[in-house]
Amino acid sequence: MTGDKEILVRSDNKCELCKSTSALSFYNVAPESASGHDSRVYLCAKCQAQLEKKEPLDSGYWKFLPEAMWSEVPAIQVIAWRMLNRLRQESWAAENLDMMYLDEDTLAWAKASGDHDNDSAPEFHKDANGNILSEGDSIVITKSLDVKGSNLNAKMGTIVKNIRLVKDNTEQIEGKIEGQTIVILTKYVRKQGS
Repeated sequence: MTGDKEILVRSDNKCELCKSTSALSFYNVAPESASGHDSRVYLCAKCQAQLEKKEPLDSGYWKFLPEAMWSEVPAIQVIAWRMLNRLRQESWAAENLDMMYLDEDTLAWAKASGDHDNDSAPEFHKDANGNILSEGDSIVITKSLDVKGSNLNAKMGTIVKNIRLVKDNTEQIEGKIEGQTIVILTKYVRKQGS
């Protein structure tokens, strides 16, 4: 396992993908490599958010991949391969993916996430106006709602603080109203302050 100091020297204190020098932190490329390659890299917040599908994929942002894919660091090669696959509808990404070579172990690691089989567009919880909702946001209910299984009525204009996103359903969030946790459809809410 490469230590923090070695990674900082290797990265020259820059994002190992885009070469940014701001908002940097260590990132683990999941899952752990079966061949024992170090899975830690040094990346900026923007690269991490896009990798983790926490913000919409910006194909123009990833134009540095043709350079990053030739890195000698297997974890960087894995990220480049996965991102080129997500962007494969772009001609430049498809061309570079065709040129890219990964040894057998690194390719197995890159495929282990299954990310290359998925649609490139991450799905987000969005409010009635199309604003992306995040864990901990406050929302305003835009329609009076009867809560199933209770006599609680969530009135239009009610503010719900510290929402939680329902993991496998982008049309639902959870929040507390009058001390009771309820599921709310995202089409009936707007992000507070938006």
